[in-house]
Amino acid sequence: MSIKRLRDDLAKTDRLILAMERRGLIPRMSDEEYIRRMWRVKMDYPLDLENPKTFNEKLQWLKLHDRRPEYTTMVDKVKAKEYVAGIIGEEHIIPTLGEWDDPNEIDFDALPNQFVLKCNHNSGLGMCICKDKSKLDIEKVKAELRKGLKQDYYLTFREWPYKKVARKILAEQYLEDKTQNNGLIDYKFFCFNGEPKLLFVATERFSEGGTKEDFFDLEWNYLHLTEIPCAHSEMKIEKPHNLSAMILFSKKLSVGIPHIRVDFYEIGGKIYFGELTFANAAGFCRYEPRNWDYMMGDWLELPRKI
Repeated sequence: MSIKRLRDDLAKTDRLILAMERRGLIPRMSDEEYIRRMWRVKMDYPLDLENPKTFNEKLQWLKLHDRRPEYTTMVDKVKAKEYVAGIIGEEHIIPTLGEWDDPNEIDFDALPNQFVLKCNHNSGLGMCICKDKSKLDIEKVKAELRKGLKQDYYLTFREWPYKKVARKILAEQYLEDKTQNNGLIDYKFFCFNGEPKLLFVATERFSEGGTKEDFFDLEWNYLHLTEIPCAHSEMKIEKPHNLSAMILFSKKLSVGIPHIRVDFYEIGGKIYFGELTFANAAGFCRYEPRNWDYMMGDWLELPRKI
């Protein structure tokens, strides 16, 4: 039997076991066992947690061994606002319109015509981007928010910082870049112990082809790097006016942290903080060319085990 055939067979078995575990049909796995099985499903090379070399391997190591309490605050969409404001300033925080524990507590009449609703502990599930409140199906929105609140986001990829985030619903001011037809442009900086090294730009979120991703270095030189399966944008992506300030803010927000991704928006010449992420794609991202996985791995210096 070939190595590829063996790997494919293991991945099929792991998919079944992981699905059963998520449904509570078998006992809960340790984080390390879950990560090893998920790796075989998603990646095409063996995972080495004892001597990690690639970026993705080191992110898995950090998920298991770098568990500082403040990380929970930093991924909590409610608490992160105050944390980040204390470092780069309140003026860069998207205004909050309300916080609730239950969808039935939301007073939709009190919200403006346009707003965003999201859960503070996950990514995407339950989110509502309202551009016209008169067309909103409120009961459907509530039902989706309930699904989001029920999700244990930590269990999906065993990203420890999300494990103890107290679940809430957050309403934010709707932001719009009138120069873009398919959503905001998102600038995502990969930082290593206080040093941003590169970024990718997420565009066209609401296009038929889905979100596009394009990588740049800090001098705004285009990098021939792909996050599989994401496509590149066909439009020219202009250098943001505030690139230097974004780089400075990224440095401030990543000091003393082995790796973190820092996200920003630029709207009307103003910078807004997006979010902080400790493991891009949960550490299961296939980079092309493959050498980038090793190059970024060289940038990531692991701390001692605690």
